[in-house]
Amino acid sequence: MAVVYITEDDTQLSKTGERLVVRRGSQVLADIPLVKVDQVVVLGNVSLTPPAIDLLLAADIPVGFLTYSGRYRGALTPPFSKNSLLRRAQYRAAEDGRQTLELARWFVQGKLTNMRALMLRATRGERDAASEEAIRNVKIYIDKTAVAAEVDTVRGYEGVGSKAYFSVFGRELKEGWYFNGRSRRPPRDPVNALLSFGYTLLFNEVMSAVSLAGFDPYIGYLHAAKYSKPALALDLMEEFRPIVVDSVVKSVINKGVLQPDDLQEVYGTYELRKAGTRKFLEQYEARLRTEVNHPYFEYSATLRRCLHLQVRLVAKYLMGEIPAYQPFTSR
Repeated sequence: MAVVYITEDDTQLSKTGERLVVRRGSQVLADIPLVKVDQVVVLGNVSLTPPAIDLLLAADIPVGFLTYSGRYRGALTPPFSKNSLLRRAQYRAAEDGRQTLELARWFVQGKLTNMRALMLRATRGERDAASEEAIRNVKIYIDKTAVAAEVDTVRGYEGVGSKAYFSVFGRELKEGWYFNGRSRRPPRDPVNALLSFGYTLLFNEVMSAVSLAGFDPYIGYLHAAKYSKPALALDLMEEFRPIVVDSVVKSVINKGVLQPDDLQEVYGTYELRKAGTRKFLEQYEARLRTEVNHPYFEYSATLRRCLHLQVRLVAKYLMGEIPAYQPFTSR
């Protein structure tokens, strides 16, 4: 199965039989059998015909809408899942201090463990004092998270652990790329722009997974419940941020897939040009198609499939089928 990215402005997504067709005027840009499509992601000014929408909804294929600057605009999703028992368990756990704390711990342990693994891999054989200290500090916060007594404490460890990780992130990048810490809204340099764009893509992926599983994406555990904040989707993103997005960003920079001029400055922030967007999407998709061994299910699966399996594990934990949620960690 595949994700179809539509990146060309002034195009239309329509249907012909059981096929999706992308057109600009009378020109056919793509013609894809529906059976090969798992998800559609639209970037920019693209219209969808009502028959295409009907076809996608009937096939349970979500459509995510993003901007070129890396903002999530919304999604067209299949009908709400009938799994009300799962949502009731989700709501109960959100009111249960013990379960909320346990899930928050597991999400942060997974994220920090994957951050540390990425640092160890990137600095193997040539580790300086700053990297040694950052790796040591992240391990300290992993251990502290495991015994934290309050969710706010867990959030604090996630914050300081991430700060330690990003303090040396720029050292692992090819010369010519400037990075002086994480800046989100807006991204103040090209590296932050790539991270933000990648996280938007990942967020869209997770939103689709939690919605299709029957969860309410706005009720989470690590992220505090706020109006319009999809807390559970943000929770489940955490352990995949380093091993998917950060890994892709390092790869496109260090392998020369992207150059700084593949991005442009717009009113003090940075965003990818169209050619750069297509290059990034190719590498992002290649990463999600990477086969790894899932630590809980103990079989090989793509990273995209592993993400969906983690959603299933949260469901199993909340429904009382397993005693604990096991974060997805990479060696």
